[in-house]
Amino acid sequence: MKPIKLALFASGTGSNAEIIIRYFANNPSVEVVFVLSNKEEAPIVSKANSLGVSVTVCTNKEVEDASFLVHLCDSKEIDYIILAGFLRKIPNTLIAVYTEKIINIHPSLLPKYGGAGMYGKYVHEAVLAAKEHETGISIHYVSEEFDSGRIIAQYSVPLLSNETIETIQEKVHQLEHEHFAPTIAREILDM
Repeated sequence: MKPIKLALFASGTGSNAEIIIRYFANNPSVEVVFVLSNKEEAPIVSKANSLGVSVTVCTNKEVEDASFLVHLCDSKEIDYIILAGFLRKIPNTLIAVYTEKIINIHPSLLPKYGGAGMYGKYVHEAVLAAKEHETGISIHYVSEEFDSGRIIAQYSVPLLSNETIETIQEKVHQLEHEHFAPTIAREILDM
C-alpha cells in the first residue's frame, strides 16, 4: 500500500510542522512530501531542510494563484494539505479540489474567536479581554469561510485569573504540540 502523502504549509517558526515531520518520520503509512512556505527567511525552511524534507518557497502572489498550488500538489500526488501556522488565505479553487483534505489548527475553541484576522496573539488578546475561563485549540477542515470547516477535534485548557497573553500562548502551544500530529494521524489513517 502506498503511503498517504502530506504537504505542510507554514509561514513562521514551524514548531508544529517540525513536530508533524518528526511524528511521521518512521511511519510507513504516511509521508511528509514537502513543506511550502511563503517566507524564504521563515525558520521552518531550514528546519524542514535539516530534517530531509524538501521545501518550496513561493510568493504571496503564487499562493493566491490556485492553479499554481493545485499543480504543485497534483504533481507530487498529495493526499492531504496540513496548515501549520500558514498565514495566507487558501484559494477557493484549491479548497474545492481538496475538499475535506486540508486540515488547519486554530488557537481557540471555535466557533469562538475565529474568522478573518483572528490568529496568534489576536486570538489570545480576545480570549483575555473576554475573561474566558478556558481556551484551547480546534483542529478542523478548511472551507471557503475562515475557521468554519468541520471540526475534527478540540482540546481545552483552564485559564486562571492572572493569565497574560504570553501565558495563554504558552498553554495553547503546549496543546498544539501534544495533539496536532496524533489527531492528524487518527483522522487520515481512520484509527
